[in-house]
Amino acid sequence: MILLSHPTANQNVRQAALAFARGGLLSEFWTCIAWQEEGLLDRLAPGRLRKELRRRSFPNELTPYLRAYPAREWLRLIVGQLGWSGLGRNERSPFSVDAVYLSLDRRVARRLASCLTTRIVYAYDAGALETFKAARERGLICIYEHPIVHWRVVRQIQREEAELQPEWAPTLGALADSEEKLARKDEELARADLVITASTFAKNSLAEAPTLRAPVRVLPYGTVAGTPGLRERAREKLRVLFVGALTQAKGLGYLLEAAARLEGEIELTLIGRRVDEAIPTPAVLAKHRWFPSLPHEELLLEMKRQDVLVLPSLHEGFGLVLGEAMAQGLVVITTPHTAGPDLITDSVDGFLIPIRSSDAIEEKLRWLHREPDRLEEMQAAAQRRALDFSWENYRQGLVEVAREVVGRELDS
Repeated sequence: MILLSHPTANQNVRQAALAFARGGLLSEFWTCIAWQEEGLLDRLAPGRLRKELRRRSFPNELTPYLRAYPAREWLRLIVGQLGWSGLGRNERSPFSVDAVYLSLDRRVARRLASCLTTRIVYAYDAGALETFKAARERGLICIYEHPIVHWRVVRQIQREEAELQPEWAPTLGALADSEEKLARKDEELARADLVITASTFAKNSLAEAPTLRAPVRVLPYGTVAGTPGLRERAREKLRVLFVGALTQAKGLGYLLEAAARLEGEIELTLIGRRVDEAIPTPAVLAKHRWFPSLPHEELLLEMKRQDVLVLPSLHEGFGLVLGEAMAQGLVVITTPHTAGPDLITDSVDGFLIPIRSSDAIEEKLRWLHREPDRLEEMQAAAQRRALDFSWENYRQGLVEVAREVVGRELDS
């Protein structure tokens, strides 16, 4: 009954597809690249590229539902591999992420003309407008997942930040979004019958959306359970982890300020790609452990050797890394502008701190470094709390919501 589409099919999208498939509700699952592990191309691909492409493989149980539309995404990936990523930074470029989203959206819209078993379309922010237009013409229900913070709130926060920290302004990508792109997002919301977000903060941000008429449901994402048992006791230095793009939208500048004042007390590891060649500077990155990217399995292993995750985001629709870190037994320090309030009990299994506060980051890290017994207590509490946010619970909640929608349609 449900046709689901997403160009890159990240972890939460895969879990949605699995939920609908296992619930007997999925008719088709559209994405760009459906990579086959251990296939001929997989064996021929260079190691680095193979790791990247294997992120686009899917569980076998989704194979009957998968429909791929890969051409545009292949162009984008090839341009990036050739070192020409600058060609895709403009949203109007044929090699941009935006172009990939629009291309799949148009393809799915065309598919609806001949997809007679579909009664519901399930699509995501920035890639749903043409699908929803075609669905409305055929009397189909439109479920819209809005996994990010609404663009009006994001733009306000980033404009303020660019004034406060102008050196970090080049990393604030939302400031470059065109009015045309933002208008499409508003129209997507206007055509939705139901909107799903992953955090209370994301839901509250939709109060700024003048076109929203549909009800909004919060379904927090899940995580994979961590390995139970005691962690290695803290060493001389507190091991601190940051995971995410190296941008000020993630509050990275404030973490780096705190780290500079805690030199000798912490070891900071950064995992994430630079979005600007000038900041953070090579000199700053050289002071810390830095990995531009890690496969998911290696990321989880890295988490096991860390003590604390700091994600001081200025805006975050959820932050999958929060739950993943808690499941691996890390104390999480984050802001109320994430899923933190949905996941964390402040000072019990993590800390909620104000945005834009290097002082608060420094205070919490110094306290955890000087209180190793409390650090261990909070780590154990974080791992217990993460059990409440399993992917199984997420899938079950999503199926329940979908069946409510189906039931209302049948009643009408």
